[in-house]
Amino acid sequence: MPILRNYTEEVVDEILQEILPKQDICTCERCLLDIKAIALNQLPPRYVVTDKGEVITRLNFTKVADRTEVLTAVLKAIEKVRKNPSH
Repeated sequence: MPILRNYTEEVVDEILQEILPKQDICTCERCLLDIKAIALNQLPPRYVVTDKGEVITRLNFTKVADRTEVLTAVLKAIEKVRKNPSH
């Protein structure tokens, strides 16, 4: 059965895992979810259902501009949560 997925969310997760060890920020579940939500709200969703759609979307995300856009959104979200954590 096909599943609807926002591929942007997967890229946010990947980038967050790459840069998180270098950031001075709380890594509790709440803070991580806040970072992810803030970043995703700044980015356009890219929904995929089929494997073909995922491949095409993945190829588009290899463009430097797209990954830079996601990285920028994640870094801004980290800074926002760092300044005002939910706990």
